[in-house]
Amino acid sequence: MPHRYFTRDVADGHAVLQGTDAHHLVHVMRAGIGDEVVLCGPDALEYTGRIESIQGDRVLFTVSEGYPSTAEPRTRVTLYAAYPKQGKLEEVIRHSVELGVAQVVPFFSRYCVAAPKKEEAKNERYNRIAAEAAKQCGRGLVPDVRMPLPDFASVCAEFGQYDLVLFFYEGGGRSLRQIIADTPDAARIALVTGSEGGFAPEEAQQAAASGGVTVGLGPRILRCETAPLAALAAVMTLTGDLE
Repeated sequence: MPHRYFTRDVADGHAVLQGTDAHHLVHVMRAGIGDEVVLCGPDALEYTGRIESIQGDRVLFTVSEGYPSTAEPRTRVTLYAAYPKQGKLEEVIRHSVELGVAQVVPFFSRYCVAAPKKEEAKNERYNRIAAEAAKQCGRGLVPDVRMPLPDFASVCAEFGQYDLVLFFYEGGGRSLRQIIADTPDAARIALVTGSEGGFAPEEAQQAAASGGVTVGLGPRILRCETAPLAALAAVMTLTGDLE
């Protein structure tokens, strides 16, 4: 498989790669004039890029006409994951990117064990993890990891952006399979999963009042790092994006 790089600088049949990715291409991969790589633009299009010139850690390409990435799901899924403790969020981000998530939004809720600490520095690392995972699994774009939302009310305030919001609750709820079957045109779906302590009853009520559909994940209690991945895999399967 040709090496894959992400750039926002693609226009008029040309593209530019700069910074650490350009350094890796030139100094680690030993690429030279005329070599080809896959370039992924910000629009989830892929381009075949042929190296035209190398200027230090800046590589210029001529590119083919862009074509849609076959690795990008038809359904745009955003994962709202309650902040777990002990670095578990890194694994959630890495594996959710592999499964096709479009965006990850951590948040703090009433029963979160973790507390906000150096979140800007953590966010830089989380986005690097997302970029590495996107390259490894052949994605056509790099999913964004947002700064964490401070409370559950902030999560519910964003429900209106989506065609369908699935609130995964340990107290159970409607059948996920039936919900997806009933909303075949939902192009933007949000998944909301809890922390080690789950959700408070008033948070479940707030989610429902804000338009979230309460869903269960079967008879077993899943760990907070397992639930978002199980939910995402299930939704991707039911929408046909894992076929």
